[in-house]
Formats: sequence, C-alpha cells, structure tokens
Amino acid sequence: MTDLHALSATEAARRIAAGTLSAEKLTRALLDRIELREGTVGAFEHLDPDQALAAARAVDLGDVPGPLRGVPIAVKDLMDTADMPTAYGSPIYRGWRPRADAAVVALARAAGAVVLGKTVTTEFATYHAGKTTNPHDAAHTPGGSSSGSAAAVADTMAPLALGSQTAGSVIRPAAFCGVVGYKPSFGMIPRAGTKPLSESLDAIGVFARSVADAALFAGVLTGRPELLDAATPARVGRAPVALGLCLTPQWTMAAPETAALFESLPEMLARGGLAPTPVEVPAEHRPLLEAQSLVMGFELAQALSWERLTHPAQLSPELRELLAAGAAVTPADYDRAQRQAREARRALPIFFGGLDAVLVPAAPGEAPEGLAYTGDPAFSRIWTLLGVPCLTLPAGRGPRGLPLGVQLVGRIGDDARLLAVAAAVERALAVGGH
Repeated sequence: MTDLHALSATEAARRIAAGTLSAEKLTRALLDRIELREGTVGAFEHLDPDQALAAARAVDLGDVPGPLRGVPIAVKDLMDTADMPTAYGSPIYRGWRPRADAAVVALARAAGAVVLGKTVTTEFATYHAGKTTNPHDAAHTPGGSSSGSAAAVADTMAPLALGSQTAGSVIRPAAFCGVVGYKPSFGMIPRAGTKPLSESLDAIGVFARSVADAALFAGVLTGRPELLDAATPARVGRAPVALGLCLTPQWTMAAPETAALFESLPEMLARGGLAPTPVEVPAEHRPLLEAQSLVMGFELAQALSWERLTHPAQLSPELRELLAAGAAVTPADYDRAQRQAREARRALPIFFGGLDAVLVPAAPGEAPEGLAYTGDPAFSRIWTLLGVPCLTLPAGRGPRGLPLGVQLVGRIGDDARLLAVAAAVERALAVGGH
C-alpha cells in the first residue's frame, strides 16, 4: 500500500472527492515527510505547517468541487503569494509580502489546491544556487532554477509543484531529480505575478511524478479540458504514435551516459511498442543556442534594471557578470537573434513533418557533483526560444546511480498531443525496462 505522502495527485484527488481521504490527513502526511527530509534536501524557502493545515481544513469544511480539491502543491519562490513571503531568491526582497497571488497560484487555489509553501529558486531564477540538494545524492545539484520544486516532488514532499523556465529551468532539474517536468507552449500558462526576466522566453511549468499528474495540473492552470484528458488511456491508445529522435546541434555536449542512453533508446522503446524515426538537425537550428543567450541576456538586463542599478552590492558576482554581458548586447544583435528565432519557428512544420513529437536530450548527463553549479541548460535553450512545448521523462540512471531524463518536444499549441505521446513513451519505457 502506498504511503500517503507518495500518493499521486490524480489518486489523491480521486480519494478526496470520494470522501475516503481528507485534505488535512494528506497534508499532515506530507508535512511529516518534509520534517523528516527537509534538513537534507532543503527544498523549501518558506514553510508554515499551521497555515497549510488551516488551508486543508478549510477545503475539507467547504464546498470546493475543483479538480485539485485538497491536493497539496509547492510554489516556486519566483511567484507571488499574498499570504507568504516572496523573495525571488534574492536578499534584496527578503521578507517581501506581495499584495496578491500570482495568477497560477490563484488559479490553483480556486481549483481546491492547498499551498504547502514556497520552494527554493536560484537568484532571480538565474545561476547562483540556493541551498537545495539532489534528493538522490545530497552531494549533487538538483539543477536550477526550479531547484526546490523539482527536489520536493522527487522526494515525495509534494505531489505537484510550480516552476518556470527561461533557458532550461524546468526540463533540466526534472531530468536531474528523476521526475516529469512539463513546460507548455509559450504563453499557455499565465505569467502575471511571476517575477519577469525575459518577455520573449519566460514560461510557467509544472513538476509531477507522472505524465497524468502533469496533465491534470496543466489542464487546471490553463483551463483547457483537452490537457486534462490528454494522458488518459483512451487518448493515449487512440492512434499509433509517430515519434522522432533528434540528437540536436548540442550533441557534442552530451556526456557518455547520455550517449549510451540514446543508443539504447530505440531498442527500449521497441520493446514497448514504439519505433522512433531518426530526424536530421535542421540548418535553422544551428545558430539558435547563441541567439537564445543573446535574447535572454538583453531582456534580463532590462527586466532587472532596478536591482542592477540600485542594489548591485546585493547581487551575486555571477549575476552581476551576467547582467553586464546582457547590457552589452546591442539592439542590432538582439534583433538579429530574434529574426533567427522567427525563421526557425517558421520552419518547424518541416522539422516535425508527419511526426507527433521528437525525442531529444534533456541534459548533458547526470546531475553534476557540488551545489554551486546547477548544470548546463544547453539542451533546452533552443526549444525555449522557439516556444514549443517540452516535457522531461525519467529514463533510467547513469553510472553514479543518478537519474537520467529524455526530453520530448512538440508542435506549438499542440500540447494535448505532446502529453498523449509523453504518456505513451512513459508506458513504453516502463515496459522496455529502463
């Protein structure tokens, strides 16, 4: 029998709706898990057990018919919460209390979710790491910037968590921590009330331990019933899956364990009934790594103008260097990078052809040792720039016993199809013995 703290979100929601489990009992189980493991994992920036339990009791006593009724969630500390501090990973905002919830927090609460607390983010969701460790080995990074959210879900401290991505901040930590990380098509989940970093790139994402749970959460946040149903057996088994496999222009950055994983993927998937088709790297994708860096740097320096100009001493050396580089990007270089992104976006129908989704690497390899470096987002940058939906699936372990992940990318706006394909790949990997 599954311990309560390890229940999936879909199962927890089903039991609460059926009256066989209370939101308070489930929240207590998760708080007990957090108390046991938080000293090692350090996933939370703010935690108030009494407040979480009061919210759970209110759900139990009220008439809340929402699809997340009583399901606890964790919220990245880049997103505003009216009843909890929001520091954005920076000492500049220590103790800051916003007036309102971010849109995603408000929508989750309206659907019945219980907010457990705020999870650790790197400084302004960039590269200066917080205290969180990888729950599989505390000597290794959980990835970033959504460090605490990925670690909390992986360590069964929360069934669902909110994250965000500007380069690789959902996909990479999901791979390092061995969970599902889903970044929808650009703009599909509202960003209002989330600290802006890059207008062209920022996207809200979710963490879960299954595709079905990620689909549930994303469906609620977007108000799209087709996402809620995307990972159901009826949808997943409706038609054959046309799956591609592309090594991408960044393949030279892949560690040996990722190379070995992708060499074995076709056979693993074949045992589960899927046959991926090799896809060539498009010429339009080759300049996109640099283009994403230019766009991100230029827009980041603008978005953090107040912090950069008025509180430079409270910024980490890494962030000051990043902002200085971004401020040095010329408008002409920025415009050129945006043109390259538009040209590649127009060519995406050719890239996908008749395929439903394409498998690509999620991260260079296992999570790096040490906590100061959260890993290279190279395998996510171009997909974030293009605005396509992306999803990480756990796909075995590397030589150090740490998780490895694969990334699925889909067509812009066709998130339901991506989630259905992801559920089919998830099932195939389970059958194929990853």
